[in-house]
Amino acid sequence: MKTLRIKIAALSIAVVTTGLLAPGCNSFTKTQKGAAIGAGAGGVVGAFIGKAAGNTALGAVIGGAVGGTAGAVIGHKMDKQAAEIKQTVPGATVVRQGEGIIVKFDSGILFDVDKTGLKPAAKSNLENLAKSLANNPQTNILIVGHTDNTGTDTHNMDLSIRRAEAVKSYLVSSGVDGARLNTQGKGEIEPIADNATADGRSQNRRVEIAIVANEQMKAEAKQGQ
Repeated sequence: MKTLRIKIAALSIAVVTTGLLAPGCNSFTKTQKGAAIGAGAGGVVGAFIGKAAGNTALGAVIGGAVGGTAGAVIGHKMDKQAAEIKQTVPGATVVRQGEGIIVKFDSGILFDVDKTGLKPAAKSNLENLAKSLANNPQTNILIVGHTDNTGTDTHNMDLSIRRAEAVKSYLVSSGVDGARLNTQGKGEIEPIADNATADGRSQNRRVEIAIVANEQMKAEAKQGQ
């Protein structure tokens, strides 16, 4: 089902971007077409694919894209930061996606079952992540909490929100500007594995952190800096 949603989302992107570029498309260079896709459709398409694919963090990364040559500049900077995070935050799964980075923590690394207090090892991981975020200030960060389907919808949503907020609070206490951080709780509604199995439920209990370029980085990238 998840694969089908992603395929549908990808097809929809093709339709939307084709529609955007169709009028007078022959007058655009490849770079201009890329910039049009990123800047013109990024927010709408990013939000759509994020919803369709069942991944809010992915939607945030795609929605923040600018495309074209500027996007390549941003991507190069994100490559460097992703490599830094992989080296310094051993408890995280780091994925370079488009013009951003998705950092995923299994909730078992961060929290005890049904709790929101951070474990000692979690604090160490987040302190290292905070250093990277502080050293790369031209980014915005979205923290998304997720649960499995055990318990009520209301409880799971509340737990996911409080866990995302706990991660944000610790990052702020570790030196990250709180104005750069936003949180969301998705409860059980964005699974990445089968909740019918213990392993699947374990994978679904997670916190995802999307790192995207802020307006200053985008402006500098467009100027070729």
